[in-house]
Amino acid sequence: MNIKRLIIVAVGGQGNLLASKVLGEAACRQEIPVRMSEIHGMAQRGGVVESAMIFGDAQSTIISDGEADIMVGFEPLETLRAIKKCNSKSTVITSTSPLPPFTAAIGKGVYPDMESIKSMIRQRVGRLITLDANVLAKEAGSELSVNIVLLGALIAVDVLPVTADSVQEAIRETTKKSFAEINLKAFDLGRAAVKA
Repeated sequence: MNIKRLIIVAVGGQGNLLASKVLGEAACRQEIPVRMSEIHGMAQRGGVVESAMIFGDAQSTIISDGEADIMVGFEPLETLRAIKKCNSKSTVITSTSPLPPFTAAIGKGVYPDMESIKSMIRQRVGRLITLDANVLAKEAGSELSVNIVLLGALIAVDVLPVTADSVQEAIRETTKKSFAEINLKAFDLGRAAVKA
């Protein structure tokens, strides 16, 4: 099996760690070797949270600059900040819903416009997929399902060996029972947004 390297980047509170857990559980269900590491940063203060996942028989959980096959960004500016992990063949999926950093929120900094962010990402990678994950999460029934919308988009691009069925099973088993149906709908909406 070819080794595939995934980076998931988000702001604290967006559900990055749950998304990684669901994806890891789905891989285990298919008996796909998976290794994972996390960087929490200042997550409780809205800082970056980054997960690295390696599928296949790799010896390390470290994804060096330029090694990621695919990146999923829950926040567009954080996606841009982490772009050095990608290369000219990488696929990047990012939500277009900004969560401006504190400095921009209080007027001490400027959040770049979305077209500039997309252009800078596009220059560095092979494929960029954008979607407004927040809108789709609301449509599914909860803004908290942004992470699962993006998992759906990830599975739809068909870069990883993980199947939609195994992710759906992992969602049922891993997420709160009260959110399971919403999360399953969010997953389907994310998949449909990429396939459209």
